[in-house]
Amino acid sequence: MTKGYWVALYKKIENKDDLGSYALKATETIKNYGGKPLVRGGKYNCLEGDEYQRTVIWEFPSFAEAEKCYNSKEYQNAWSLAKNTTERNLQVIEGFSIE
Repeated sequence: MTKGYWVALYKKIENKDDLGSYALKATETIKNYGGKPLVRGGKYNCLEGDEYQRTVIWEFPSFAEAEKCYNSKEYQNAWSLAKNTTERNLQVIEGFSIE
């Protein structure tokens, strides 16, 4: 079974407190679905394309579990804390392995 990933590119963050409240609540939910944080902000250097304020990547046990988490009532309740003051691109991506 291939893993699933959330890749979130934050275009605009108008209220860091809202984003912080979302992150606290969402982290618990995401971990309950087997999510593990790989990237959460941090130092970056945009080498090509559009620059984003923040990048977040979560790894899930499967693509289906990543989608299930996003569509859960718990996650959507968490996202409601920041969605009016935050603009992002969020993709669920199926992992790849050459092993």
